[in-house]
Order: sequence, then C-alpha cells, then structure tokens
Amino acid sequence: MEMLFILLIPFLGTTLGSACVYFMKKEMNATLHKTLLGFAAGVMVAASVWSLLIPAMDLSKDMGKLSFIPAAVGFMLGIFFLLILDKIIPHIHAGEDKPEGLKSHFGKSTMLILAVTLHNIPEGMAVGILYAGYISGNASISFSAALSLAIGIAIQNFPEGAIISMPLRSEGLTKNRSFIYGSLSGIVEPIGAGLTILAASLVEPVLPYLLSFAAGAMIYVVVEELIPESAEGGHSNIAVIGFAVGFTLMMILDVALG
Repeated sequence: MEMLFILLIPFLGTTLGSACVYFMKKEMNATLHKTLLGFAAGVMVAASVWSLLIPAMDLSKDMGKLSFIPAAVGFMLGIFFLLILDKIIPHIHAGEDKPEGLKSHFGKSTMLILAVTLHNIPEGMAVGILYAGYISGNASISFSAALSLAIGIAIQNFPEGAIISMPLRSEGLTKNRSFIYGSLSGIVEPIGAGLTILAASLVEPVLPYLLSFAAGAMIYVVVEELIPESAEGGHSNIAVIGFAVGFTLMMILDVALG
C-alpha cells in the first residue's frame, strides 16, 4: 500500500493538471505558460540537487575525496541517455511546428504527448530509485525523502498536465480526449518507478550512480526544453520568478520532510 501511494502521487499531479482543460480557455495565457514552465524547471533543479546528487555523494563517503565520482559519472550518463532518447523518439514541443527525433507518420497530438512522456521518464526513475534505496534498507535514505520527492514531482506535474492538455484542445481534440491524453502522458512515471522498485536488490550496489543518473536526465529536460520554452517570445522575468518559487518550494519540502 505504501509503495502504491508513492507511485501514484506524481501521476495524480499530472491528472489534476490535465483537468485544467475543463475550466480554462482553449489556449493557455502566455504569461501563465511561462510561469508554469519556470516553476517546473525550479522544482526539477532543486530535486536533482537535494534529493538525488547530494544523497549520491553522501552514499559514497567511504571513497573520501573521490566521493564525487559516482555522482559525476551518473550525472553525465543521465544527460547522454536523455540526449539519445531525444534524438530517437519522434516528438514535438508545444508551440512549435518542427518535429524532433526520427521521422515518423505520427500526428501532432501524438508527438505532443510523446514530448511530455519523454521527460517524464527520468522523473519516474528518480522516485523509483529513491524508494528502492529506502526499501533495500539503506540507512541514508528515509521514507520521508522518497515522499518529499514524489510530492515535489507531483506539484511540478500539475502545470505539466495543463501544458500538454491545453495544446491538445487547441489542436481540435475534445475536452475529454485532451484530459485523457494529458493524464496518460504521465503514466510512464509510475510504470518506470515500479520497475525500478522491483529491481531494488540490484539497485543497492549502484544506488549512487542511479540517483545521479536520474538527476542528469532531469537537468537535461530543464536545459533543453523548459528554459528555452520559457524564454520564447522575448525576455520574460515571470519565468525567473516561477523558477525561484518552484526551486524554493522543492528545497523546503526536501529539508522539512527529508
């Protein structure tokens, strides 16, 4: 029951965000869009540092001055993993017309969903890896640490759900279909987290590398997608404010609950 609770928290955030399609206009206000993108970026950066990279180095303290190695190696592998997926998976970002990844015959709506699904992968992995570390008996990782990360990602997923369902509605889909597709874009998170937890016994020996791997994957999403999109249409301080609020909120959650 505890595991199911952890797995479904981030997915709940995406679902609630997707429900915005029922009470918002067809197109999301540009200022709100930038604010939400900045907020999501702030949450992901703070989660990468406090929930993933710092614990990875703490778990490697027996390496002395070389305790940074697992964090550094895992972080770079996470970056390159998402870079490869970005080049392979056909997708298109909201507000753009040029698709990325391998050529395909997918419709724009499908590729919008794939774009969000792509960067939900590291988020699901992050929750699963942290919880797997907890159930494996690692004294350095507590249930509250996994819970704070799950809550932080759920908060970040709320605007993500809106960011995907609203463009789908603008593309001509009904409100119900936009909501369903927006919600389903987050289903990869509990699936990825669940698979990681099932492999908990295998995770323990390489936990520092996996924690930092998830951090690198999330930072890739922030730098490659969220920040550029929040800066589209000219310089905007509102995205910076959103980033600051998201970062601060996730930092408080991690320290208060962790």
